[in-house]
Amino acid sequence: MRRFFRGVVIFLIGGIVGTAFGVALGFFLFPYVFPPPPAAEQLTAADVASPAPPPPQAAAPAPTPTPDALPATTVAPPSPIPPSQPAPVAVATGTFIHANPSDPVHWGRGRVSVYEKVVFLEPDFEVGPGPKYHVYLVPKANIRNENGVKGTMFIDLGRLRAFKGSQRYPIPAGVDLKNYPSVVIWCEAFGVLITPADLQPVAR
Repeated sequence: MRRFFRGVVIFLIGGIVGTAFGVALGFFLFPYVFPPPPAAEQLTAADVASPAPPPPQAAAPAPTPTPDALPATTVAPPSPIPPSQPAPVAVATGTFIHANPSDPVHWGRGRVSVYEKVVFLEPDFEVGPGPKYHVYLVPKANIRNENGVKGTMFIDLGRLRAFKGSQRYPIPAGVDLKNYPSVVIWCEAFGVLITPADLQPVAR
């Protein structure tokens, strides 16, 4: 009887360990097997436009219209920069690198441009696939391993939407870009640096 219960316990533990391993393996392999399509986003006029001056204060508040009098409104999608407009000038630019050449899994390449309101991954951007990648602005230069990110007050710009192609990530208001000399792609699932880009200010 004791052997029977021991066998049941071993069987249950093996099943739990096997299931956990299978889930972890599936979580890791899913981006490789089913990668998202390449991105092809564009900078918008709002990304590079100067802030609009505040409207003049009215002498007296206008009366609030009744619900029946409110006009129907629609939210227009962001407008791309018209070809006739001069090309926008970035605040800083950089190039993603393969920080650890001995690691064939975690790598990146391509250019990144930083504007006052957005981080723009250029069309030649590409990284090796993986789970739960995020785009960080990091207040430290020359990042080459995980220690350069851990323990810093980085800014998470959101989850990476595609492993290649142009993508735009808005920067929160009030961020002083001079304090953030690096953009990195970071794997939050395993706490691993995927690829860093050292930013260089653009002369104006």
